[in-house]
Amino acid sequence: MSKDYYKILGVNKSASAEEIKKAFRKLAHEHHPDKTNGNAEKFKEINEAYQVLGDSQKRSQYDQFGSAYQNQAGGGAYGNPFAQGFSGFQGAQGMDFDLGDIFGSFFGGQAGGRSTQSQRGADLEVNLEISLKDAVFGVSKNITLNKKVKCKACHGNGAKNGEAFTTCNTCHGSGHVTATILGQFRTQTICPECRGQGKIIKEKCSQCSGQGILHKQEDIKVEIPGGIDTGQSIRLSGQGDAGASGAHAGDLYINIIVQNENGFVRQDFDLLTTNQISFATAALGGEVDVKTIDGKVKLKIPSGTPSGKQFILRGKGVTKLKSRGRGDQIVKIEIAVPNKLNGKQKALIEQLDKELGDKKSWWA
Repeated sequence: MSKDYYKILGVNKSASAEEIKKAFRKLAHEHHPDKTNGNAEKFKEINEAYQVLGDSQKRSQYDQFGSAYQNQAGGGAYGNPFAQGFSGFQGAQGMDFDLGDIFGSFFGGQAGGRSTQSQRGADLEVNLEISLKDAVFGVSKNITLNKKVKCKACHGNGAKNGEAFTTCNTCHGSGHVTATILGQFRTQTICPECRGQGKIIKEKCSQCSGQGILHKQEDIKVEIPGGIDTGQSIRLSGQGDAGASGAHAGDLYINIIVQNENGFVRQDFDLLTTNQISFATAALGGEVDVKTIDGKVKLKIPSGTPSGKQFILRGKGVTKLKSRGRGDQIVKIEIAVPNKLNGKQKALIEQLDKELGDKKSWWA
């Protein structure tokens, strides 16, 4: 059954690439298996949808054929059986063959000659909470991960001292073997003995038992750029799990969560705050202290300032990510009205009211 990837990500078919990416990040963060209420199956489904819709070419094919587009790419029943890496072949009698599976069962490897043991290491993903101030100005953070690292004793190849190898007798060092399948198809696949390496370990490394990788705790320094926000990620290339047999390491994705700070509301690159002032200051004017992310500053209040009036502190907002300068701080004024008055105070306000006359003209 065809899957509705747009529905899975909660976007319209006309959604832009940026909207699709934003929806994916939000849902992935919500359903990530590492979270208490995470859902591994839902996370997998979301990732599957993004892998298609996040790629313009795959998205175009999906829009035309649906989630079964992979099987249509070869041209249907009589199309090219090799268009999808030997998968999706359909014979004249209606029998489906996955030649990749056939080759794998015969030779213990994959069609196309790529070794399973030389595959890139897995990507890792972690959440990192930072303060609003760190998000505004940027900060360096150290995180500690338990991950697979390359064995230094053998340089990741699994052999003693990284040199105890001998040429593979099965493929004679080529890493590939040739075979005829079903009496008709001639194909080249990886050597089952050396897994495409062309050589086999003569003596295993004592540190990693020939695996080439070790499980280790590692400290990683992360540079957080100013202007980053919740839901955005930082990719550290090569900082994921090490690949087997010396293959490249995966990447590390750091999902940022910016903590709320009392008194501040972030709006893109601006910061919104509220300041209470006395009736006297509002009427007569004066100066008040305003809290900013940089520290306290003086704000001049003109006489006759009404409640709800907004003042802009230029350049006191968030650093603009991938740009220059900072946003602004918008200060909303609220007039503090006393809720308890003694007799004398009431009399004074009543006298003021009589002298000013119509209340509507007070702030004119």
